[in-house]
Amino acid sequence: MTAASLAEELVALGLRPGATVLAHASLRRVGAGADVTLAALRAVLGPEGTLVVPTFTAGNSDTSPAYRDRTRNMTTDQIRALHRQMPPFDPDRTPSQGMGRLAEAVRHAEGRVRSSHPQTSFAAVGGRAEELLTVHDENCHLGERSPLNGLYGAKAQVLLLGVGFEVCSAFHLAEYRVPDPPRRTYRCVVLRDGVRRWMSYEDIDLDDGDFGALGADFEKGDAARPDPVVRGGRVGDTHARLFPLDAAVEFATTWLAGNRSRRLFTDPSQNAVRFLH
Repeated sequence: MTAASLAEELVALGLRPGATVLAHASLRRVGAGADVTLAALRAVLGPEGTLVVPTFTAGNSDTSPAYRDRTRNMTTDQIRALHRQMPPFDPDRTPSQGMGRLAEAVRHAEGRVRSSHPQTSFAAVGGRAEELLTVHDENCHLGERSPLNGLYGAKAQVLLLGVGFEVCSAFHLAEYRVPDPPRRTYRCVVLRDGVRRWMSYEDIDLDDGDFGALGADFEKGDAARPDPVVRGGRVGDTHARLFPLDAAVEFATTWLAGNRSRRLFTDPSQNAVRFLH
């Protein structure tokens, strides 16, 4: 499989030069390496286009499922030692975790830009990378002061390569737009002027546990429209979807308001987000 053949399939899917796209990918399912896939995407998007990927990190947090799993059978002394060793987030060096090989390829790409949030950063290459990733407040994971809002305003597309709606990070923006969303406290370790420090902040109690059902309803409703916006097709060895980010967020905002009851968890381990929070 070559970059040229992948590029042809991405064009057939609907990707065009100059577009801005937020991509989630399983390259194992695509059947191509990270360098080949990145080259194909950049070839289609051209110099004016922009590729954005999530480069989330959980290893610097003590409020994440990964941390709870890691410390479940530890003694108090072992937990204290782990706290002292946990690496602080450094946007120039900290690898993403669980985001896949394409995300890491973008993070390592020459000229890439990475947003500054210590847990939910994004990386991007292309014409609008700097513009779209500049704003990312530390107390706003994926809301109005994050790159997702910039992507919404930029009429970006979402590309799902070999993955389902379960990982569609754009849906999180809708969680900030429903009335009175539940909130909780997060903690992580960061660098401040070269000094390692712990920080805590309050933000939306993010929950991706129903994103699969949300995405299925989004796709089903879209298929019934006279002008559907979700495009599907084969890219490499897998199925891919391409759709407008703003349409997905608008549908999700209404869907979440109607399908979720207000959740007031006192134990953060009940949170349904499987990876980060």
